[in-house]
Amino acid sequence: MEKTASETRLPQLVAEHPPRNPGMALDLDWVARVQANTSAIERRAKTLPGRRSVKKAHQAAWLLKAVSCIDLTTLSGDDTVGRVQRLCAKARQPVREDILEPLGMSGLTTGAVCVYHDMIAPAIDALQGSGIPVAAVSTGFPAGLSPLHLRIAEIEESVKAGAAEIDIVISRRHVLTQDWQALYEEMRAFRDACGDAHVKAILATGELGSLRNVARASLVCMMAGADFIKTSTGKESVNATLPVSLVMIRAIRDYLDATGYHVGYKPAGGISKAKDALIYLSLMKDELGVRWCQPDLFRFGASSLLGDIERQLEHHLTGAYSANHRHAMG
Repeated sequence: MEKTASETRLPQLVAEHPPRNPGMALDLDWVARVQANTSAIERRAKTLPGRRSVKKAHQAAWLLKAVSCIDLTTLSGDDTVGRVQRLCAKARQPVREDILEPLGMSGLTTGAVCVYHDMIAPAIDALQGSGIPVAAVSTGFPAGLSPLHLRIAEIEESVKAGAAEIDIVISRRHVLTQDWQALYEEMRAFRDACGDAHVKAILATGELGSLRNVARASLVCMMAGADFIKTSTGKESVNATLPVSLVMIRAIRDYLDATGYHVGYKPAGGISKAKDALIYLSLMKDELGVRWCQPDLFRFGASSLLGDIERQLEHHLTGAYSANHRHAMG
């Protein structure tokens, strides 16, 4: 008997969200075994820009993927409701429609909008109906030195205000003094305070002293239930780098192999060029696979990056580079 059209139709591909990382008991023996061969890591990182190159339509496709993984961010002391509203409008329409339509990508949005606590409500109002989550930085960002009970209360207030994601900062002193029990308990308290909101653990890697410390801190935060591990606040003198990213990504891979749970990665600070976005995406694909190139497991903490991506996409369509002011944030 001849099959009907509905019977012969290929099954649709559904993006399955992996179960949330519940954490585990602190395993100090595992933490103590973690090492980092700095010279080997740096040699590998130096090869990355030249080893993966995509051109023409393939480059445009990867850049569009990068747009969907951006946490569009404003974290300035002079933030206003108007600035946040303009940022949210850009998140809804990150690339001009006359560029997106020929590429078949109308409706593309960024991964999230990231703001301070006071700007959660204006961001939620501006993003109503878009499906774009609001992320809030918390726990005494960026230093993380306020009393613990206040940091926990700050998380709870941001969750109550409607933030779907919370970017917390760890106490760097716990890493520098190798007090892994204290770091674990702190991170666990932050995770519990987040409830259903996903928590991104900012390690401030530029202040941790060594790649081994970065690797161990990454592991402890994942053991405590972090949904993402993130490089930087963007306020340190050294932010996201390829060696640090390689260490953190491999810690994620080791945790996946041991527990079966997926943890996301977010490089933040200093990523402003489209070519940098391509390098980071290729690194994720090489080390963790295509699944980690989706916005539920990978984000860029950036804003200026979006303007350069839009400029490169326009060049792909027209063959000419436009002025930077034509790709403003709002």
